[in-house]
Amino acid sequence: MVMDSQEMIELCKQHTMYTWSAGDQVDPIPVERAEGVYFYTPEGKRFLDFNSQLMSVNIGHGHPRVIEAMHRQLQQVAYVYPGTATAVRARVARTLAELVPGDINTFFFTLGGADANENAIKAARAYTGRFKILSRYRSYHGATNACMQLTGDPRRLANEPGAPGFIKVMDPRPYDFAFGESDEEQTARNLQYLEEVIMYEGPETIAAMFVETVTGTNGVQPPPKGYLKGLKALLEKYGILLVCDEVMCGFGRTGKMFAFEHYGVVPDIVTMAKGLTSSYAPLGAMGVSDAIAEHFKSNMFWGGLTYNSHCLALSAAEASIAVMRDEKLVENAARLESVMREEMAHLKERHRSFKEGRALGLFGMVDLQKNSDGERMAPYNGSHPAMVKLGKFFRDNGLFTFVRWGSFMCNPPLCISEEQLREGFAIIDRGLEITDAAFEG
Repeated sequence: MVMDSQEMIELCKQHTMYTWSAGDQVDPIPVERAEGVYFYTPEGKRFLDFNSQLMSVNIGHGHPRVIEAMHRQLQQVAYVYPGTATAVRARVARTLAELVPGDINTFFFTLGGADANENAIKAARAYTGRFKILSRYRSYHGATNACMQLTGDPRRLANEPGAPGFIKVMDPRPYDFAFGESDEEQTARNLQYLEEVIMYEGPETIAAMFVETVTGTNGVQPPPKGYLKGLKALLEKYGILLVCDEVMCGFGRTGKMFAFEHYGVVPDIVTMAKGLTSSYAPLGAMGVSDAIAEHFKSNMFWGGLTYNSHCLALSAAEASIAVMRDEKLVENAARLESVMREEMAHLKERHRSFKEGRALGLFGMVDLQKNSDGERMAPYNGSHPAMVKLGKFFRDNGLFTFVRWGSFMCNPPLCISEEQLREGFAIIDRGLEITDAAFEG
């Protein structure tokens, strides 16, 4: 059945619900096909995918090797129950054991990042015999029941009250507060503060601390120097596990296969999804250290789901990882970081509404300001008419990315070329005239 854009939109709005939205306010982009770093409407309008959809199509759209691998798997076996052993399950688990640094060699497969984190909560509690979980306010860990309470960002609020036992702490770089000017000050003061929270909560009650290795949706904030090493040492002092959520920042996004490789640490548990299959199929995973894996050899792991180790999803992961390796996409992300930073510096020179730009690999975000005091263009969990206009400008001019509060994201597929990356920033350059006009002086 061939549909034009209008029919596609009307039927989707009539018969489906959209995430994080009131249905009457949704204005979806109709998509017919996608290839590489672009996707297209039924009428042929082209969008540069400057956000890899949900920061997840890391190898780009429509890669023939992934499609062919999934087709082969469908011809063999698409699904068997989780208690079986399959060749694709064995191969992908072995590949991940080779890819993930340190002693993380055992994996539990899920359907996405949220259920990977849900199962990490269960594993941490079962392994330590403790109940409380620490996480940070500028975090997002998923939309399931427990993960909403694990999450710090405002989407948590409408889902309260939730499960007990979740303790929030300030990030080393909070939203509108500073632990210090230098990285060293931020690290030292935040860890001092965190140790006091641990004292108040009772270290013997805390199972784990979850962190996005690089904060994603809530700022694309790499940790200050020394933070992750200091955090790991502090948690080890009290027998608390470190869980790194690499759902968004993993699989090459930061110019390393896993973001924690930048910081010289290995967590006790790592969670992943998104780039694991580049979203060609739903798949997540929890990876655990050898010590935790050994515990669950003789102790029940009370977690399960119908689609655990789904063959078709695993075939997509296997092919996506192979493409990433063979086409050197992680290296491309690392190489293009300097180009993204250069383009952000150019924007700062030209636009008074530009506050700050950050990039690690091809993981980037730009913050905008409305006055020379550096006040954000939109407040925390708020909006501003100029940001609405900017989002519309991006869309009208064929640039797809997320505009959130007073910021917007720069997270293209890792296969993007330098020319295509500059094409995106040229659109942004023109668009920032809108926010410059809203600058109050």
